[in-house]
Amino acid sequence: MTFSASLKRSYDISPDFVVLTLQHAGQPDRPITYKALTEGAYGYAQTLNQQGVQPGEVVVLILQHGIDLVYAFWGAVLHGSIPAIMPYLTEKLLPERYRADLEALIGVTQPVAIVTYPEFEREIRPALKPEDSVRALILSNQVNPPSVPDFSQMAGLQRKMDDIVLLQHSSGTTGLQKGVALSHLAVFNQLANLCNALVLMEQDVIVSWLPLYHDMGLIAGFVLPILTGNHLVLLSPFDWVKAPQRLFQAISLYKGTLVWLPNFAYYFCAQKIRDRHLEGVDLSSWRAVINCSEPVRDDGHQIFLDKFEKYGFSKKALAVSYAMAENVFAVTQTKIGRPLIVEDIDRELLQTQRFAYPAMDGKSAVRMVSCGPVIPNVEVMIVDNFGISYKDRRVGEVAVRSNCMLNEYYNRPDATEDTMLEGGWFLTGDYGYKVGIELYITGRKKDLIIIGGKNIYPQDLEQLAMEVEGVHPGRVSVFGIFDEEKGTEDVILVAEVDTEDENERQRISDQIRAVVTRGSAVVLRHVYLVDSGWMVKTSSGKNSRYANREKYLQGTNSV
Repeated sequence: MTFSASLKRSYDISPDFVVLTLQHAGQPDRPITYKALTEGAYGYAQTLNQQGVQPGEVVVLILQHGIDLVYAFWGAVLHGSIPAIMPYLTEKLLPERYRADLEALIGVTQPVAIVTYPEFEREIRPALKPEDSVRALILSNQVNPPSVPDFSQMAGLQRKMDDIVLLQHSSGTTGLQKGVALSHLAVFNQLANLCNALVLMEQDVIVSWLPLYHDMGLIAGFVLPILTGNHLVLLSPFDWVKAPQRLFQAISLYKGTLVWLPNFAYYFCAQKIRDRHLEGVDLSSWRAVINCSEPVRDDGHQIFLDKFEKYGFSKKALAVSYAMAENVFAVTQTKIGRPLIVEDIDRELLQTQRFAYPAMDGKSAVRMVSCGPVIPNVEVMIVDNFGISYKDRRVGEVAVRSNCMLNEYYNRPDATEDTMLEGGWFLTGDYGYKVGIELYITGRKKDLIIIGGKNIYPQDLEQLAMEVEGVHPGRVSVFGIFDEEKGTEDVILVAEVDTEDENERQRISDQIRAVVTRGSAVVLRHVYLVDSGWMVKTSSGKNSRYANREKYLQGTNSV
């Protein structure tokens, strides 16, 4: 079924079709029909209108996973205002950092309204300044109840295709200053492109625990199924972290077929889920689990497959996508049902000459997993520092051009200009290389460490350190600290461990140094072991190397 046919289907479906099922631990599943969705959204749209919010003005949503967030988002779209979802403050986020991010978002984005809960008002008030644009603080208990919509009164249905429909804010490490502004046309084009790449079918069921403030969760795990008429089962991210088996139980119960996961989740699920959690679970309906948002690791796929194959999960379901909010979501997508392409690259050539050639026998290698070819209507090239295109296997910055690019970084013309090349090409800030139609990602440009002319990708060293017994998987952070005397950077590796025994910690430190030095071009000297819970991650669960670097510097300077 084509995307246009899929959209037509969503309009032809009965209003009583259950398009969304919300799951919360300890509560019965909550089915939401198209009728209930539009009526709930209409209540929020009416409230925005009554509060004086105009079409084209930004509304920030600070709500937890649940019905309020679902209704508020679509209510803003119906009203014609621009929704921007911000993470809700949890124990995983540093309160002072969260408040700084909120102030930065308000200062740059200039929203006219914020929607949140009554109990969260005390967190928001201190961030509001007299000169800010916020005119209304809308509390969830003040919103109009669901009612039969009068679509003739909904300005959102009269918006132009090039008008901004939503903002996605980066979950990066230096605040939320860059709001990715996406038009109606860009979103619809991305959905058409992605549905074609996935060969989306009428019977597909999408299951997601991903937060809606991240592009993977918002687009793939929310907007896409609701606009195509595919059943969506939406779990709470916090429930998933506490009990990741809930995802597998939901797939089994609702015959889920499509799931997107960040790379760390493959390790997390395999390590945390016990066989007793999966009694009676059948994963044979699962046709694609798509690795997205982080550098992809082949060993994570293998661990995942080894753990869940006996429950019906098929190796053919392993898939990969390279995506970014600036392209709405997906840039590439591996062919569903086909084996992933994996190659072992000569580590020294990669680090010293930035060439990705297959390693000869006996040479130290980096295992790379292809992110696949571009999806329809998207182009990719690899460029040097001057924007000149590289040939295959030369590592450079990934540039993207498509029919679903961002309008701009909202209220940030400087940031928009810095990322654009002639001809409509967008500079992603990611390093990678191409082999034919296949794209490989080697790391983030801003995280790259240069030592004695060698290009060091932190994730390679982190992966080596995680092989050491006693190191928490996914809880290692590598960054560079410039040494004035040496005139180059020192590599610092921070790792979380459980033990407080000094002898055991010394063993772990020594082994990390040995493993990293043996397996890379770095002679690692600086290993900093910390207790569980020390590591800072972004709101989407990524390794926040910048924040961990700052935390490390504060700790060492205070000694």
